Amino acid sequence: MRPGPEVILRGDDVQLEQLLINLVRNAVDASLETGGGVEVGWTQTNGKVDVWIKDEGPGLANTANLFVPFFTTRRRAPASGWFLSRQIAEAHGGTLRLENRPGLRGCEALMSLRFDRQ
Repeated sequence: MRPGPEVILRGDDVQLEQLLINLVRNAVDASLETGGGVEVGWTQTNGKVDVWIKDEGPGLANTANLFVPFFTTRRRAPASGWFLSRQIAEAHGGTLRLENRPGLRGCEALMSLRFDRQ
C-alpha cells in the first residue's frame, strides 16, 4: 500500500466501503491467477482524491462491456460488481475507470472523488 495524504470523503460510508472492497477483491482475484501482486494508493489533486488499485493479473481481453449490468468475465463472480461500483462512484460525484496497464501485466482501477480538506 502507498498511503497518500490524509483526506476526508463525504458520502455514504457503507457504499464507499463496498466500492473499495469490490475493487480490491477483483484485483486480488486477478492476481491470484498469475501469482502477482496488488498495489493500492491514493493522491490528491485539484480538490479530488484519486484512488488506484493496480494488479498483476492476466489483464482483460475486452473492457468494453465491464460496466454493463450483469456482465462478468469470470464463471463464479457476481455479475453486477463493476456496474455497481461505477454507480456508487458516480452517486458520490466521482468516476471509475478500469483499464489494462500499458506495457505491464494486469489492470488498474482508478476512482476519482471530491474531498474536503481537514
